[in-house]
Amino acid sequence: MLTIVERLRAAGCVFAEEEADLLAGAATDDGHLSGMVARRVAGEPLEHVIGWAEFCGLRMEVGAGAFVPRRRTEFLVQEAVALTRPGAVVLDLCCGVGALGAAVADRVPGGVELHAADIDPGALAYARRNVAPYGGAVWEGDLYGALPERLRGRVDTLVVNAPYVPTEEIGLMPSEARDHEPLVSLDGGADGLDVHRRVAAGALTWLAPGGHLLIETSARQSPVTASALTGGGLAVRAASSEELYATVVIATAGL
Repeated sequence: MLTIVERLRAAGCVFAEEEADLLAGAATDDGHLSGMVARRVAGEPLEHVIGWAEFCGLRMEVGAGAFVPRRRTEFLVQEAVALTRPGAVVLDLCCGVGALGAAVADRVPGGVELHAADIDPGALAYARRNVAPYGGAVWEGDLYGALPERLRGRVDTLVVNAPYVPTEEIGLMPSEARDHEPLVSLDGGADGLDVHRRVAAGALTWLAPGGHLLIETSARQSPVTASALTGGGLAVRAASSEELYATVVIATAGL
C-alpha cells in the first residue's frame, strides 16, 4: 500500500513530505486523515483541506470556495505597516478572508481600527473569524457600497488585493486556483484592471487627508493601475520586491 507521502508525490505535490505532516497534524483520526488525503490528491488546495493558510506568520482560516492568500501579498502588508500609525483606520477592501487587514493590525504597535469588506458572503464567514482578534468589523457589499457612511473621509490606510488576472488568462492559472477559488476573486476583466479602475475612482472620497491606498498589481500592469489612481486625484508611486515577485502601487491623498 502506498504511503501518504507516496500518494501525494504521485499526485504531483512537490512538497509531499511537508504536506503529509500538515495533513496529519490537522486530522482528528485516521478516517479524517484518509479523507483529507483523498481531497488533496484530487486537486483541492492544501489550505482548503487543512482549513488554514499561513500568511505573515499568522494562521488565517480558509476553506472550500475561498481565495487563498498568496505569499507575495505579504509585501503589500509590509509596505502598509510602514505607513500606518497606531490607532489608524485601516480598511481591507476586496478582503476575501481578511488576511491583509488582520496582518496589518497584528503588526502595528498599539493596534488599529480595522474594517474589512467584500462582496462574497462565503469569504466573509472566514474574514469575521480572522479579524475578530483585532476587533475588526466586517461589511458585505460591492466595493465602497459595503461601507458605513461614518467611514467616509476617515480611512488612513486602504489595502486592496482586487482581482487583476485578465479574463482570457484565467485558463492559464494553476488548477488549484482555477477550479477551486471563486471567479470573482480572480477575474479582473478584459485587461485585468476593471476592479482597479473602480477602486481608484472612489478612493479619494473615503481616504482621510494624507491617507494611503496600497493595491497589488503586476509589474506589467502597474503603469495602468498607477494611471487610474492618478486620474482619481491621488499622488502615486510603485514599489516592488524581487524576492516575492510582487508589485504594489501606493497612492496618497492630499492634505
